[in-house]
Amino acid sequence: MRWTSTEGEQGRGTTPGPERSLLDRILNVFTDVRPGEGVTAVLLMLNIFLLLAGYYLLKTIREPLILAAPGGGAEVKSYAAAAIAGILIVIVPLYSALASRVSRVRLINFVTLFFILCLFAFFGLNRAGVPIGVAFFIWVGIFNLMVVAQLWAFANDVYTVEQGKRLFAIVGIGASLGAIAGAFVTGQLVKHYGPYPFMLGAAMLLVLCMVLTNIVNAREKRARGREPRTAGVESAAVGGPAADSSAAEDRLRGRSGFALVISDGYLLLIAALMLLSNLVNTTGEYILGKTVVTLYTAAHGAASAGGLNEKKVIGEFYGNFFTVVNVLSGAVQALLVSRVLKYFGVRIALLVLPVVALLGYGSMAFFPILSFIRTAKLAENSIDYSLQNTTRHALYLPTSREAKYKAKQANDTFFVRFGDVISAGIVFAGTTWFAFAPKHFAVVNIVLIGVWLAVAIALGRRFNRLAGTS
Repeated sequence: MRWTSTEGEQGRGTTPGPERSLLDRILNVFTDVRPGEGVTAVLLMLNIFLLLAGYYLLKTIREPLILAAPGGGAEVKSYAAAAIAGILIVIVPLYSALASRVSRVRLINFVTLFFILCLFAFFGLNRAGVPIGVAFFIWVGIFNLMVVAQLWAFANDVYTVEQGKRLFAIVGIGASLGAIAGAFVTGQLVKHYGPYPFMLGAAMLLVLCMVLTNIVNAREKRARGREPRTAGVESAAVGGPAADSSAAEDRLRGRSGFALVISDGYLLLIAALMLLSNLVNTTGEYILGKTVVTLYTAAHGAASAGGLNEKKVIGEFYGNFFTVVNVLSGAVQALLVSRVLKYFGVRIALLVLPVVALLGYGSMAFFPILSFIRTAKLAENSIDYSLQNTTRHALYLPTSREAKYKAKQANDTFFVRFGDVISAGIVFAGTTWFAFAPKHFAVVNIVLIGVWLAVAIALGRRFNRLAGTS
């Protein structure tokens, strides 16, 4: 719910209004919550909690399904991730066209229902004995990007720039806690039940997410007195106020997410940031996955590779790994994110992850052992899923509604997965032509992080300029 206030970020000149409720005061421990903001913030937090819990049920089980599947492995995982980008070239324009024709809540409901039906289909195919490892991996890669980007676009639409910089930290806590819950539950139970029952559990969580989205949307309709006719209505030129000229609205409304990104320097910088950060992370995931599979084979012999026991062991490793990552990211999200954004701003927050990644891969190049690789990836992923995640979503606060739904979907899906395409090329070239060991891939990441830092610096400057005029 939007809170009308004439104050700046330092708290001066607040328009008189109701006092903070008990919920507002409790949430104020984590960030500055104004009167009336607590309920919507908690609903959004619970929504993304359930969404991330469902995603981590699927993310944890997809690892053994592709790493230990016949014809699978770390290399196949890398190549399958690249295929997602090709599929998204078709999906993103279709999503943009749908967003131009239906209201935001219908858009979200339709997309979520589609993914729910897909989960039941995968479960049925497995029961029929159809191999689903590679197809399921590709589907999860599309699912997690689209539904998470969509929910954050909704949160961007609900909040103003000033509110988002304060309240996104609370929404992000839900994401961190949901990831912890999903990874922990799956890591504990997958060794007993195998991966497939968790598909149905994730489908039920998505149903609850739909319910919460509709509740928040109804609250916003009552608060504003009306609902936007489509996700693209009331757009403005990217970076400008939401009620700019109708000519700007008409110019942007029919354009796809790709067209919006390519035509605007700010959105293009976000695309580059997403591509580079995911490229580095995916190559790092290959280093970790390759090391885990190599050590299992060395310990149990090549004859045991691909069996159910290997799937359970790898599933348990990744379940525990994701649990620790998400515990750390949850602590960072709850205790540090709002304070970093408040005292240092988006511009500095964008630099934290590439600096940490630079230190991690720099050390990994000299100590390519599992315990050290695991520690470096724990640090990288925990910051990625907390501070970096909240900051990159906040980059859309000073943009138009068209950018929030369409350009964000393009950046958070295609350009992220295009990073996977490049990573797959690096893995293919490194393993096929150059016989790279994990430490050599770490050196490649160091070079990429240098480019990433340059993009983050430029993007932070642009955000500060746009936020000051929005």
